[in-house]
Amino acid sequence: MNQFTDQEAEITTILVVKDPERSKEWYVNTLGAELYRSYGTSVVLKLLGHWILLVEPGGETQDKPGVTMQPTDTPNRVHHAFTIRVNDAAAVYDRLLDRGVDFLTPPKQNGSETRAFFRDPDNNLFEISSIAHD
Repeated sequence: MNQFTDQEAEITTILVVKDPERSKEWYVNTLGAELYRSYGTSVVLKLLGHWILLVEPGGETQDKPGVTMQPTDTPNRVHHAFTIRVNDAAAVYDRLLDRGVDFLTPPKQNGSETRAFFRDPDNNLFEISSIAHD
């Protein structure tokens, strides 16, 4: 049973980034995210109905003892990834390529799914994916 109703809760993904301003520009100008607000060392974005909070690295706090927030240092070890379902992965690939996105490979077909992967400036992994409909 869901413990929350949509009136009282939404989910936000926190991404630790080296430079929130640089990442904000990339998410807004490259992916088309909406800037909700920017304050201090944090940036709040909305992308495809999903909240993303970009934060600078930091140490533990009273409410999270023993926990530090650090960006990924190993781009080939995925600890978090986004999948963006689209109608036509090849068309979205072309549009993002025109905006300067560096994909790992061109779109590849895997059964009925076509997908392509790219990273944000802090090596967080994104996938665009489309399913062929008969």
